[in-house]
Amino acid sequence: MKLSYLGHSSFALTARDGTKIVTDPYGDVGFSMPRISADAVTLSHLHYDHCNTAAVASPVILKEAGEFTVGGFSVRSVSSFHDGAAGEKRGKNLIFTFAADGISVCHLGDLGEPFSLPRAKTIGNPDVLLLPVGGNYTIDAAEAKKYVDAIAPSLVIPMHYFVRGLTVDIEGPERFLSLFPRARVESAGSEIALDPAQRGETKIILMERAK
Repeated sequence: MKLSYLGHSSFALTARDGTKIVTDPYGDVGFSMPRISADAVTLSHLHYDHCNTAAVASPVILKEAGEFTVGGFSVRSVSSFHDGAAGEKRGKNLIFTFAADGISVCHLGDLGEPFSLPRAKTIGNPDVLLLPVGGNYTIDAAEAKKYVDAIAPSLVIPMHYFVRGLTVDIEGPERFLSLFPRARVESAGSEIALDPAQRGETKIILMERAK
């Protein structure tokens, strides 16, 4: 499986059979969402920086909890909350897990719930965890670290954090990265290959946004 970082909370996952799924395409956040085609697009919630479906040429939009099959992918989504007040502030959020080619990838969307073991159990044990770390509208660095420690994925890829040009009021990734030993933090380009052989001690990979 290939994983491409499109920016903010948007990724493209491409299975070995060519099936492509795009997560949370964003609207105007200070830079533009790349125009892309996919077999399906998933929306964790309907805020403007997560639901720009016009940017993705796709016949399928997944925006509800359930289990789905998209080409070579098995997709599962479960409901969660965008805040720590049972959704009273920002509503609900979907957590999506994608499985293909012997790899599972979990996208937490704009999860805003402080860490709890019940929530961690609903997330399960994905190989790759895509999680927000910028705080304010989502969990912050400290809460994100608690989820990482409990879930223990092989790869963690931060998302939804401040970068130059972003107009969303959130923190950069630095505080989150500082919570891990430096030897476990790596940088990568906008695309990486995922392989079951990579399973092992958790590594944090900070990806570059595709332009």
